[in-house]
Amino acid sequence: MIISASRRTDIPAFFSEWFMNRIRAGYCTAVNPFNRKQVSYISLKPEDVDIIVFWTKNPKPLMPHLNELNDRGFKFYFQYTLTGYDRWFEPNLPNWERSCETFQKLSEALPSGLVVWRYDPIIISNRTDEAYHLKRYAEIAATLKGYTERNIISLVDDYRKASAHFKRLKEQGIYVENIVDAAAIGFLIKNIAEIARENSMEIFSCAEPFDLMDCGVQHGKCIDDDYIQKHFGIVINEKKDNTQRIECGCIKSKDIGHYDTCQHGCAYCYAGTLPCGIKNMQLHNPESPSLLGYFDAVPSTETKKKKKLSKQINQGTLF
Repeated sequence: MIISASRRTDIPAFFSEWFMNRIRAGYCTAVNPFNRKQVSYISLKPEDVDIIVFWTKNPKPLMPHLNELNDRGFKFYFQYTLTGYDRWFEPNLPNWERSCETFQKLSEALPSGLVVWRYDPIIISNRTDEAYHLKRYAEIAATLKGYTERNIISLVDDYRKASAHFKRLKEQGIYVENIVDAAAIGFLIKNIAEIARENSMEIFSCAEPFDLMDCGVQHGKCIDDDYIQKHFGIVINEKKDNTQRIECGCIKSKDIGHYDTCQHGCAYCYAGTLPCGIKNMQLHNPESPSLLGYFDAVPSTETKKKKKLSKQINQGTLF
């Protein structure tokens, strides 16, 4: 089983205490975001977890616990988003230089190749044109050279929550372009791919409807069975995760996060808004099995045993 921690929120940045409490308890629960009555028990025992994939923009709060995770026998890697946008798009993140320092320290604390750099998403606007991206990408890539071997890029998507943010930014004179085809951005992507190679990085796309192979960018999988086998020697017999977008190549995983809990407040985010993130923190208890509220559950095998026992008692066949 692969644990995704998490596409729905930044667990390392905001919920490290909760996460480590659940690691020590050996399980957590996840509430279906579309049906709160559906609560899943997810084992976090080392023998049940093949890999943990962390998604983060600030792993600092989790970093003191890496040795404990290693000592408990867990294998993991990081998807680290580092774009260096200004406050219009990323109001609550450290500047790119400080983020690069954290990236370097995280990379030094782990075996080679286990921190993946995400330059994601690429936003074309009157504040962030092609010249801006080429400069910023080159700065970050040069700083991270030798600290990562893989870069993942994607183009900004027209998510409902992001669109609402972009409309508000438009009122403040910031205009985000809608990228309709790969040709419109081909020059930029080709140059980004060349910069990646110059800095000894493979470059992949994430869930892109556009084919960027001609620009030098391979089709990518963020939760990648080939990558896992290469770095951990583990063969994962899972198919594509059909709960993700058609364009997404990731293999199946269990996500333990919760939407509307992140407090980075990034304008392009699909997973929540800053006001909701601040409000929902009032519902967070680091001692709870679930990230929000208090939702507990038992393993499905125990549930089946209880149902079978109840049925036998009701039918008078137990004794």
